[in-house]
Amino acid sequence: MANIIIFIHMMLQILSLNIILIICSYLSFKMENPKKIEILSKAVKVNSNLSSNELYEISIDKLEGKTTNDGALVVFTGKHTGRSVNDKFIVKDGENDDKIDWGKINAPISISNFNKIYESFLNYAQNKTLYNHDLLGGADRNHSIGVSIITEYAWHGLFARHLLIEPKENELKNFRGDYTIINFPGLKLDPKTHGTRSETVIAVNLKEKIILIAGTEYAGETKKSVFTLLNFLLPEKNIMPMHCSVNVGKNGDTAVFFGLSGTGKTTLSADPNRSLLGDDEHGWSDEGLFNFEGGCYAKLIRLSKTAEPEIYATTKMKTSVIENAVLKDNGELDLDDGTITENTRGAYPLEFIPNVTIEEKVNHPKNIIMLTADAFGVMPPIAKLSPDQAMYHFLSGYTAKVAGTEMGLSKDPTATFSTCFGAPFMPRRPIEYGNLLKEKISEHDADCWIVNTGWSGGPYGVGHRISLNDTRQLVSLALDGKLKDIEMRKDPNFGFEVPINIEGIDQNLLNPKKSWKDKIAYDQQANKLVKMFIDNFKQFEMYVEASVTDSGPINQKVL
Repeated sequence: MANIIIFIHMMLQILSLNIILIICSYLSFKMENPKKIEILSKAVKVNSNLSSNELYEISIDKLEGKTTNDGALVVFTGKHTGRSVNDKFIVKDGENDDKIDWGKINAPISISNFNKIYESFLNYAQNKTLYNHDLLGGADRNHSIGVSIITEYAWHGLFARHLLIEPKENELKNFRGDYTIINFPGLKLDPKTHGTRSETVIAVNLKEKIILIAGTEYAGETKKSVFTLLNFLLPEKNIMPMHCSVNVGKNGDTAVFFGLSGTGKTTLSADPNRSLLGDDEHGWSDEGLFNFEGGCYAKLIRLSKTAEPEIYATTKMKTSVIENAVLKDNGELDLDDGTITENTRGAYPLEFIPNVTIEEKVNHPKNIIMLTADAFGVMPPIAKLSPDQAMYHFLSGYTAKVAGTEMGLSKDPTATFSTCFGAPFMPRRPIEYGNLLKEKISEHDADCWIVNTGWSGGPYGVGHRISLNDTRQLVSLALDGKLKDIEMRKDPNFGFEVPINIEGIDQNLLNPKKSWKDKIAYDQQANKLVKMFIDNFKQFEMYVEASVTDSGPINQKVL
């Protein structure tokens, strides 16, 4: 009898313990970030999860922006019309330090300085009206994260609702705020006090799961912060995060477009014959591709109604957010005027584009296209890449940054190498992303291409920009599989395969040297660019197989 009593007592203890664990687990699931709670507690009023229409109306009432004749909201972001690349920091927390690719892009900041910044945020929040938005990063719910975004401006909240994914009713009811992003543009920091480089900061604290943004009204910092989080988290789940756009053909074939701002990533993926999944960031899991976002953030400078009708139409839709475009006295936009910045932007939800897919995930890619805007006028408009060459050019990330995309750029494009075609958003070491990409290309037998949307017939200032029509035609042929059986030549500078003759395309365009009047000048320019590639890739040589290094360009002797 005594044994039975002891047994029953033990079982009751175990049962009680399990109940406690269940309760704790539930409470932990529901638990909010303590810093989020503290910030919101300082506000005089908190507006939580307002609709896009509500945020739109508040933005107008508070004179945060002006409206066009068609109802789009036009806002101006002051001196910050692009990302503040020199003001981003990651906290050295002693837990994630060995996972970060420390350097100029991922600059370290101490815990003590982060805490000083946070104290300034607390003080600034006093008696403010704040906006809280519970949103998702990642359409595939198996891999998404819950992000609470706290904004000072209503229009920043509208931007966030456009660009991220709104939870469904049941998801919002049980929302899990994995990370918190707080954006206070009006807060100006003191570099001497806070350990920053300027009055602006984007401070990422991975351990405490919070990002603090201050001193910049440029809304792109918020979405890029979400990308930074996902780009850090997903590789540990064998998921390749990619700064790319994705579209889907009528037969379900998918295409990935890598490229930095201004290379045509958004424009080329908005194809009337294909369905758009997303225009900026995606994940590649074992199950397929999924979008990180629920909207688009398109460059609008000199946007053509004829060439880009889908994107152009969004500039005339109510609640679209237009950043830094010139608004004429008659209430119309002048998208050809770059007086304010060359980086004019439009933010809108995916449903504003007529031909989109809102699936949580789509098939593995059949084609991968790496976009570059070659300001030297050396690279062909399209070339076929082997898997080794694909990894080489992915790690290289060559392009030309266009004026206005970042603070401090001149009007002339600046040739640069941005690893993984998105180095500012990649906190881990490049080789981690490169190896993941190569593995997935090989596993799913994707065809890889490099497409030059830059210059032909000479460098920038001498030659001309390759026409969008020509680029669209070449990309369409590649996606339709019509370049597989076409005769190719080996490029003497880069070693990749280039089509010799394509009906409807100028042969001089396909062979850049022929488009230059001065052939010796072309060779000199090509040799210069090749050397830049080789010098840049030395940082990766110890981490990659010899076949990858050998697949790159080779210096040619120029007399």
